[in-house]
Amino acid sequence: MKNNMITAILAASMALSMGGMCVYADETEAGTEAAETAYTESPDGSGLLEDGVFSIANECGYAPYNWSQPDDSNDSVPIEDTSEFSNGYDVMIAKKICDAYGWTLKINRLDWDSLIPAVQSGQVDAIIAGQSMTAERAEQVDFAGPYLYASIVVVTKQDSKFADAKGISDLGGGKCTSQMGTIWYDTCLPQIKDADVQEAAESAPAMLMALETGAVDYVCTDMPTAQGAVAAYPDMKILDFSGSDDNFEVSDEDINIGISVKKGNTALKDEIDAVLATMDKDDFDDVMADAIAIQPITNQ
Repeated sequence: MKNNMITAILAASMALSMGGMCVYADETEAGTEAAETAYTESPDGSGLLEDGVFSIANECGYAPYNWSQPDDSNDSVPIEDTSEFSNGYDVMIAKKICDAYGWTLKINRLDWDSLIPAVQSGQVDAIIAGQSMTAERAEQVDFAGPYLYASIVVVTKQDSKFADAKGISDLGGGKCTSQMGTIWYDTCLPQIKDADVQEAAESAPAMLMALETGAVDYVCTDMPTAQGAVAAYPDMKILDFSGSDDNFEVSDEDINIGISVKKGNTALKDEIDAVLATMDKDDFDDVMADAIAIQPITNQ
């Protein structure tokens, strides 16, 4: 485990305390006013959440978005009903939201397929788990954000026969997979002509292990997950076909990553959006870089 590398980032992101609310040093004036308005108009002193606890869920196993670890190093947060702790990009963003309203962060570890039902039932307040803001999901939940913009890439081994591919048309005949329930598996892999698509992996770590062990020739994922993969596995390589005519065809909803709340919970969505409005793409990328730098290798 590396030393605490995000303390400086977190310290720099918080300035004066105003009525129980932290204001970020790099906020624009408009963004600051939006966050302040959302806070002061809330019905109680801790924002919309009556108990002042912001309960979120993710897999705690999807580095660099989220992961679990045995200790509280790097300002990790306890995972409910376990002796473990969680950190990652999702946790860092959740902390910023909590700092803005004086909320306490509570993290629940759930399987990927259990995330949306958890927010629909009210088990948790929000899902912060690297979810693409697809139209299908938007029928089930409301999305705040985006809180990240993640392009789609391919990851293969450095010594793979596909390592020099210049576009998806060069990937034909290769064994491939991705994580179940994602646009990578359902939308992107079918676009590769003559690809030998294998059964979907249950998780991102399982997807990467299939590549590492040679069960597949390449996997499809988003750029942050790929960056985390090559940091953990130096023998892997990212194939980014951005700017090429021979690339995956995806929409904004496929690459925009959002925070889901219960359908109709407009007030909480607006409060989250007010905080996210104080950040831009470069800010999101900087936080993601910090998450990648401290991710434990065992979570890949």
